[in-house]
Amino acid sequence: MAALTNEVDRTDVLNRLRRAEGQIRGVQRMIEEGESCLKIGQQFSAVRKALDSTYLRMTMCFMEQELSNCLSPDESQKAGMAVMLKDIEGLLARMG
Repeated sequence: MAALTNEVDRTDVLNRLRRAEGQIRGVQRMIEEGESCLKIGQQFSAVRKALDSTYLRMTMCFMEQELSNCLSPDESQKAGMAVMLKDIEGLLARMG
């Protein structure tokens, strides 16, 4: 399996993970401080959504990278591929 090689995409995914990590630390702090389960549950939901969207973003970046490597589209095809991938991303996002 190939790795995510596009530096911009890799940085985006890592930044999203760092934000989710901060949210998880916030949940830990809330539990330590005795916050209500409702508030903690809301934060858990936010963390899950952040991780799901990060996974989706990483998957789409990987798909774009691999399609570009396999198909080597010319410049006129790249715009169409970008639109297609954006549509796929929208469809996948609705599955969660």
